[in-house]
Amino acid sequence: MELHQIRYFLALCETLNFTRAAELCNVTQPALTRAIRKLEDELGGPLFRRERAMSHLTDLGRLMQPHLQSVLDEVDAAKVRATGFGKLEEAPIQIGIMCTIGPARLVGLFSRVQREMPGVAVQFEEAPAGRLIEKLLSGELDVALVASAAPFPDRIDTRPLYEERFVVGFPPGHRFERQNAIRIADMDQVDYLSRTDCEFLVHLRGLLKEAGAKVNIRFRSPREDWIQSMIMAGMGCAFMPEYITVTPGLPTRPVIDPDVVRQVCLATVAGRRFSPPLAAFMRLAARHDWNLPAGVADRPPQPPSLSTIS
Repeated sequence: MELHQIRYFLALCETLNFTRAAELCNVTQPALTRAIRKLEDELGGPLFRRERAMSHLTDLGRLMQPHLQSVLDEVDAAKVRATGFGKLEEAPIQIGIMCTIGPARLVGLFSRVQREMPGVAVQFEEAPAGRLIEKLLSGELDVALVASAAPFPDRIDTRPLYEERFVVGFPPGHRFERQNAIRIADMDQVDYLSRTDCEFLVHLRGLLKEAGAKVNIRFRSPREDWIQSMIMAGMGCAFMPEYITVTPGLPTRPVIDPDVVRQVCLATVAGRRFSPPLAAFMRLAARHDWNLPAGVADRPPQPPSLSTIS
């Protein structure tokens, strides 16, 4: 059964005249007649009783009419949805966001998405970087904002967005407050709170080992709010990305010797075709000025010049 046969059948149901139905469908009458006969052969019986001036639906024709009308309606509705999708109307995007990215850093981008792509339904999923990459590869996500200390899998394409230094967060009044920056070696014997979902966790452990610094782990959690609350409670210090600070008054200093920097990227699956809304989002993210803070809470207070360290 072909779509044009259904259209011809429904036109004939409306006109009950082969000539007028052919004109309505912009085909010749013999072409319409052949299509109706093929449809009757496929459905197993006559759909019309043919008369000279006017035809009539048979019982089989009346039975088939609502079903074939429903088929045509669904096809037309699908075309409308597809057209709207191409125009970014009611178009969904599944976006993964690494759980260690501070939300304030993304406010500017998603404000632009709201303004410039109002028909796009953006759905977010927050998870550690490794889990997001798995969901990208399985097709559960369209794109992910991620960073990694290790190379990404071969099937993952990345587009850099911005770089972000690591800092040490510490309690108010801690000795680190007297320093402009914190060497990795300065962490020796420091009470430490472990951010268990940090994508640089293994890398940072390696740097501590190379520097001969051993930290005293007092608390472990995947939740950034808990880690920062425990820091403010005086339980210890933690390495963290500079833009993740969400607790007011939390002191931080940059990590040096060596500097620790991550690059936040847009990750997609290599060779996978972008939908129109995803392509529009990728262009918008590429044009976004990541060097400008999205708001007052976007960047924690910066320390003085790094030229001297106590």
